[in-house]
Amino acid sequence: MSSPWFFTTIPLLSLFIIYLNSFIVQAVVPPSQTFNFVNEGEFGDYIVEYDANYRVLSISSSPFQLCFYNTTPSAYTLALRMGTVRSESLMRWVWEANRGNPVGENATFSLGTSGNLVLADANGRVAWQSNTANKGVVGFNLLPNGNMVLYDSKGNFVWQSFDSPTDTLLVGQSLRLKGPNKLVSRLSEMENKNGPYSLVLEPKRFALYYTSKNSAKPMLYFDSTDYLLFGKSTLDVLTFNSQPETDDAFAYEITFEIENAGTRILSRPKYNSTLTYLRLGVDGGLRAYTFYPRVDYGAWEETFTLFPRASGEECQLPERCGPFGLCEDSQCVGCPSPNGLLGWSKSCAPPKLTSCKASDVKYYKLEGVDHFMSKYTRGTGPIKEEECSKKCSSDCKCLGFFFKRAESRCWIVYDLKTLTRVGNSTHLGYIKASIN
Repeated sequence: MSSPWFFTTIPLLSLFIIYLNSFIVQAVVPPSQTFNFVNEGEFGDYIVEYDANYRVLSISSSPFQLCFYNTTPSAYTLALRMGTVRSESLMRWVWEANRGNPVGENATFSLGTSGNLVLADANGRVAWQSNTANKGVVGFNLLPNGNMVLYDSKGNFVWQSFDSPTDTLLVGQSLRLKGPNKLVSRLSEMENKNGPYSLVLEPKRFALYYTSKNSAKPMLYFDSTDYLLFGKSTLDVLTFNSQPETDDAFAYEITFEIENAGTRILSRPKYNSTLTYLRLGVDGGLRAYTFYPRVDYGAWEETFTLFPRASGEECQLPERCGPFGLCEDSQCVGCPSPNGLLGWSKSCAPPKLTSCKASDVKYYKLEGVDHFMSKYTRGTGPIKEEECSKKCSSDCKCLGFFFKRAESRCWIVYDLKTLTRVGNSTHLGYIKASIN
């Protein structure tokens, strides 16, 4: 008696699936697509961001080019540069593979037949890799929009640099709730490590945070809920984009696009702005810069800022006035001290505390000031001013507290940084100081 047809078909189907999976896994990068670049030779001649030394690789798609660069000797980052050598303005770094984990001279960047991109030191230490070995990769490409991709035999992306941003988004690049969901600032122009600022995509907003060693949690200094105005929509995907405003492309719109929710127009340059990037800066500012190749052999323009200086909003940046300072109309206007308001300088700092005991501290009062946290967080309350003071006095890490009398709300702060002068005299700041 013969077996039913489905008993013979299932084993054949299983064999076919096994064969197909085996074919995919065994797909290899052809020799013509493999490469191995060594970090050696002369440095480039043109001006680049951070006043860096750099060596170019042959991977390019104008105005993008892959390079090794350093700002300190023998500490190199593999990065994507944006700009052209004909331009009289500097070229800028818009993607980095190994921030905070530099490589040295004679490091290699390679793509082997297995399909894995690897950045390694001369001694073989792996500093970064794409983790795509034996996943069907057959080739690598740098696309015209600055996205570097590894693709399979069907042209599908197995890996793309757009999925691993550092502090920058290019046009068409997205943040996603399920990852990647954040940008992290650079520490400084000279130090290529993660800095204290982050932009994080959350279910109902994107938020900007300042991370301090003194505070257990990152401190919020911007909340996009009112800025985006997309109601109760979930922000699954936030895309930075640019497209023509009109059919004749007379002007362009630089935008945030929220999947299935809408678009927020950031600015309207009167020229093609597709060569734009969005950067979370070392100062915590969020700005867009556009490269326009037809003007003066190519030029950069700041086409958007979240904290405009002209409207006084730079005071919201936590370190606008350094470790401590009073800010008004985007300018540092004073150094609050127990003896009154002094002239501001970079040396302005809060009082040093000699004891952590509540009985050994006092406060000096500031009227008409806000801390950067008080604009976008609710603090605690309603609470009495005396209770707010006790909470700070009993907490060794507390450097001061802020109180809004009309709302009876309290903010305990572990970093003072920039304070903003406001017109409401019932917005109060109390700075902790030692009695002796």
